[in-house]
Amino acid sequence: MYIMETNITAALSSLMGPHNGTTMSPIPGEDLTTPLVFGPQVKSLDFVVPTTIFLGLMVLATIIGNVFVIAAILLEKNLQNVANYLILSLAVADLMVATLVMPLSILNEVTKSWFLQNEVCDMWITFDMLCCTASILHLVAISVDRYWAVTNIDYVRNRSAKTILIMIAIAWFVGLCVSMPRLLGWRNPENVPSKSGMCMINQDILYTFFSTGGAFYVPTIIMLIIYVKIYQVARSRIRKKNFIKKHSKKQKYVITVPSPTNGLPEGAPNGITETSIMIDETSCVNGLNGCSDKNDNSKLSANSSSEEVKLALLPNACVNAAKAKKQKEKMEMKRERKAARTLGIITGAYIVCWLPFFIIALLNPFVANIPNSLNSVVLWLGYFNSLLNPVIYTIFNPEFRNAFQKILFGKYRRRRN
Repeated sequence: MYIMETNITAALSSLMGPHNGTTMSPIPGEDLTTPLVFGPQVKSLDFVVPTTIFLGLMVLATIIGNVFVIAAILLEKNLQNVANYLILSLAVADLMVATLVMPLSILNEVTKSWFLQNEVCDMWITFDMLCCTASILHLVAISVDRYWAVTNIDYVRNRSAKTILIMIAIAWFVGLCVSMPRLLGWRNPENVPSKSGMCMINQDILYTFFSTGGAFYVPTIIMLIIYVKIYQVARSRIRKKNFIKKHSKKQKYVITVPSPTNGLPEGAPNGITETSIMIDETSCVNGLNGCSDKNDNSKLSANSSSEEVKLALLPNACVNAAKAKKQKEKMEMKRERKAARTLGIITGAYIVCWLPFFIIALLNPFVANIPNSLNSVVLWLGYFNSLLNPVIYTIFNPEFRNAFQKILFGKYRRRRN
């Protein structure tokens, strides 16, 4: 019986491959009566079960949310515009985080040490850095697009797919530049799972500054500068608008109107008199100068109010055009404010989620006693950002919300049938 157990042990050892820090094999002179441990060593069930359920639900919600964003943009015509290409690519990056990175992170949380091959560790860390960096850089690209839209009216009309695709390519390329050095050999020789039993980001000081700077600190500084500029432009526009309202120009127009029959001024020929009326130039001068039609002013009198004169002088076509233009401007400003608010909330959530992780990442090469539990909490807080983005769209963007409702209730499928 003992010989059979030893043979089984040797067979299992050969199946598990080389010693990688968790798989144990018989050593000459070792007491073979000591129980041998093979494969992953999981933590206590009291920790494993709730942790797996909670994090598994988080992964599932992240996948569903980002799939909904992708489907909404692909199916809803109102969302199929060039600006939403960035949102689509961001959702793809977040979906890759949920499918390629987070499941192995759960496995790493519930086991005591890394038990998979070194190559799996390298690919996991590479995808982790690539997808998370790309997700962050997409937020920078979206903020740049919003800044151009706010500061240049022609940019919104002439926004080209080529410009947006270049921004998307830059985001993914920088993500590759940050993540690939590990595969190219830039690592601490001792930071290998088969030796340390842990799969972690390279703790080399120079690489730490390079990766954290390229993935978080530099993009965040750029993003904050852009938002300060957007805020300044918005505040300047609001002040300018308020100034115009308070100090709107008044232009003196001489209006010739028929005088009352019983009040013909002395010396006025043919019952015609002239009256001078102050009219608000900002609301009426365009109508006065731009309309060729002549209005019937027979109902005007010398005692007519300025509002009555305005309405009489402006033809219906000009009034309707002015109203339509004003309504369009209001809608555009409302849409811009909503987009800016949504983007601000997304950026704020991103900073709250990722800042703790990158602070700890910067401290790890210098501080040796940072608890593993703290590293895990800040890591999953960063992953949580990939779940928050589609939730924020659902709450604050009515177009996405309507598209999600159509997807849930199968309206797109019914329409095709």
